[in-house]
Amino acid sequence: MTKRHDMDRLLEIMARLRAPEGGCPWDIEQTFASIAPYTIEEAYEVADAIQRQQMQALRDELGDLLFQVVFHARIAEEDGAFAFVDVVDAICAKMIRRHPHVFADASIADAQAQTRAWERHKAAERTTAAANDGAASVSLLDDVPQALPALLRAVKLQKRAALMGFDWPDAAGALAKLDEELAELRQALAEDAAADAITDEMGDVLFCCANVARKLGLDAEEVMRQANRKFERRFRRVETLAQAGDEEDATLSLDQLEALWQQAKREQR
Repeated sequence: MTKRHDMDRLLEIMARLRAPEGGCPWDIEQTFASIAPYTIEEAYEVADAIQRQQMQALRDELGDLLFQVVFHARIAEEDGAFAFVDVVDAICAKMIRRHPHVFADASIADAQAQTRAWERHKAAERTTAAANDGAASVSLLDDVPQALPALLRAVKLQKRAALMGFDWPDAAGALAKLDEELAELRQALAEDAAADAITDEMGDVLFCCANVARKLGLDAEEVMRQANRKFERRFRRVETLAQAGDEEDATLSLDQLEALWQQAKREQR
C-alpha cells in the first residue's frame, strides 16, 4: 500500500480489514448492529476530548469516529446497499439544500432565522420520506432517534413539540410543571403506589427537569455532566477526609459522612 494519507487510503485499509482472504477475523464478523455501540462510544470520546480541550486527543478521536463511518459504509457496500461515496454525496446534497442562503439566492437574517429555516427543511423532508414510504401521516417526532441518550432525546422531543406551539412561554411555566410532577411523585410514594406507577411519576419529573434546562437555555446533558463531575470531585475529597481520620468508610455514620461532605463543599468553593 502506498503511504498517501487521504480518504482513498482509509477506504483501502477498511477493505483490506474486511477481505475474506487475509483480512482481520474480528473486523470480518462485524455487522451494523455489532459496531453501533462502538460508534456511539467514539462520539462520546470526541465530546470528552473537546470538554478537556485536548487537541491531539480530539484529532485522534475524530479519526476513530471517521473510521466508524467508513466501517458502516463498507458493510453497506458489501451488501449492495450503498458505498462511502454515496454517503458523501448525500450529505453534500443535504447541506446545499438546507443552506439556500449560502449556495443559492435566498437570504437569512441571523442564526435564529437559520434554525427555523433548517427545521422547515427537515419537516418537508420528513413529509417527502413518509410519502415515499407510503405512510398515512407524518409526525414532528418521526425522526427523533430512539437510540439517543434519554435526557438528550427528551430535549429533542420537547423542541419538536414546541414547533407546533406546545411549549411553555418561559422557564417559570416549566418550573411550575416540575413542582406539579414532584407533588405527584410524593403522593405516589405516600400512598405506597405500585412500582410501575412510581417509575412513571419519576419519569415525568426527569422529563420536566430537561424541559426546565431547555427553557433556561442550558444544555441538559452538559448540566448533568457537570453535576456528575462535581459529585465525583467532592466524594473523592470525602474519601480522603475519612481516611485522614483513621476510620474505615464503612464505620462512619450518615451524619459523619454528611459533615465531611459539607467540609468538602466549603473547601471547593
